[in-house]
Amino acid sequence: LGSTVYIVDSMSGFGAIPVSLRNGHITYIISSANKCIEGIPGFAFVICKRKHLLTCQGQARSLALDLYDQYTYMEQSKQFRFTPPTHVILAFKRALDELEQEGGVEGRAKRYQTNNKFIREKMQELGFVELIKPEYQTYIITSFYYPPAPFQFQTFYNKLSDKHQLIYPGKTTETDCFRIGNIGRLFENDMETLATCIKEVCQEMNIDLPLKSNIKQ
Repeated sequence: LGSTVYIVDSMSGFGAIPVSLRNGHITYIISSANKCIEGIPGFAFVICKRKHLLTCQGQARSLALDLYDQYTYMEQSKQFRFTPPTHVILAFKRALDELEQEGGVEGRAKRYQTNNKFIREKMQELGFVELIKPEYQTYIITSFYYPPAPFQFQTFYNKLSDKHQLIYPGKTTETDCFRIGNIGRLFENDMETLATCIKEVCQEMNIDLPLKSNIKQ
């Protein structure tokens, strides 16, 4: 790759999707304390090639996000440049311990894969159609097309929330679809509860099941 700098945004994958910094020719990989690590939100971190980082002095466009200054300051003082998120760091340490106890990245990936497989099968039984073709699907999050009328997403979302089931409140594409996450401290029984509640909500909305849709992947 020569002098190419390869930066990987792994906010929603690090800790559950295997990645090799060496074989992937990664210069910087960025993630956060929550998501697949299962800590709490509060700080991001970067794993990088130190040799390249040391060439970046004075290049930051942000005071707070100056990675070079943060690294050199921490090496000298063993402190954050600004007030450290102590409670988040303690939770992060606990989360890393639990990740190791679960069998590392492979162990956590297995649980997420189980969650994903279960909810996809249950949603297919109800007639929901996945946005992403199976061969391109990952096990972090799954998107489903909106069913035909009388489905209304906000009503669907609110009724699930009333049953203590929270899915993503919005979408990231122009396509009418909703997303279900498979990560966090969730297990197969949690996905079963969600699937049951989705069925109940559809019935409450007078949506015939299984769904009849002309949508094709």
